[in-house]
Amino acid sequence: VRRHQEVHVVMGNEACDLDSTVSALALAYFLAKTSPAPKAAFIPVLNIPRAEFALRTETTFLLGEQGIPAASLIFRDEIDLGGLHRAGLLSLTLVDHHVLPGADAALEEAVVEVLDHRPLERDRAPGCQVTAEPVGSCATLVTERIAQGPPGVLDRPTAALLHGTILLDCVNLSPAAGKVTPRDVACVSLLEARFPELPARDTIFEALQAAKFDVSGLTTEQMLRKDLKVLSGDELLLAISAIYVDLETFLRRPGLLQDLDAFCQARGYAGLVAMMISFNERNEPCRQLAVYSQCETLQSAVCQALEEATAPSLHLQPLPSPWSCVSAYAQGNALASRKKVLPVLRAAL
Repeated sequence: VRRHQEVHVVMGNEACDLDSTVSALALAYFLAKTSPAPKAAFIPVLNIPRAEFALRTETTFLLGEQGIPAASLIFRDEIDLGGLHRAGLLSLTLVDHHVLPGADAALEEAVVEVLDHRPLERDRAPGCQVTAEPVGSCATLVTERIAQGPPGVLDRPTAALLHGTILLDCVNLSPAAGKVTPRDVACVSLLEARFPELPARDTIFEALQAAKFDVSGLTTEQMLRKDLKVLSGDELLLAISAIYVDLETFLRRPGLLQDLDAFCQARGYAGLVAMMISFNERNEPCRQLAVYSQCETLQSAVCQALEEATAPSLHLQPLPSPWSCVSAYAQGNALASRKKVLPVLRAAL
């Protein structure tokens, strides 16, 4: 701001998943390499606080594989976008989303370009360049953009990031998963043709999938926060965390009860439902549940609602638990995901 230098920020959405991160990094790099007279500083911004980055395990894995340290990334809490905009110095390119959340509404007028793979919810100002195409991964649109640019700009690390991201987003290009489009396939083939030494599709997809589900380096608090939804009822809050280990492993964590208590107390949650998901060797999901609360009435009300649910029925089987404030279950209906269980819990509250 003091030097009156224009700053062109490329930023993904608030979930800051692998697609948002890689799309921002690759497009900012491309713009910095190809823009005439570099009057602006091109900066990719990861749209989360730095403290949250450790929870994005598949992203930390893929960037680590390409030798990109977290120290060289810029996070949302390290740049004052509002200040830059008020000084008239901000241009903003949005990748993997096209509508800023309410808290960022003031930045809308700084948006000069959008690349997204969702249907458009709103029109943009006439001067804003919009690419909104129904492909499986926003990284596909970034790859297309770079491929249309000057030859030689695309380097191997950028290609590896884009390649891995498209494969993870499109479930290894499997038609059965219903996400992949011919353009995603074409971009993966293009990247492989230019860089034949890229890892095999199966290898990188399985490594990323494993990294996404690897919570071994996380504290209990980080595991609970990694994939968290919160329901509010009459004057109380209930946390519902998706946990990527099996129940037995989770219950054996040292200091678990103190960690659950501290997590709920710090955030004002009256209770917590932990929904475990793990996969067997045939890649079939296995689901289990734990219900924790220091308030006996709430714990039994939540357990009763889950046991008696019919839409969907969870087919719960009680499992032994080391503590009375934690009820544990095997969930026979593996198709009943958190999205389907939330309405049951909302009604119980």
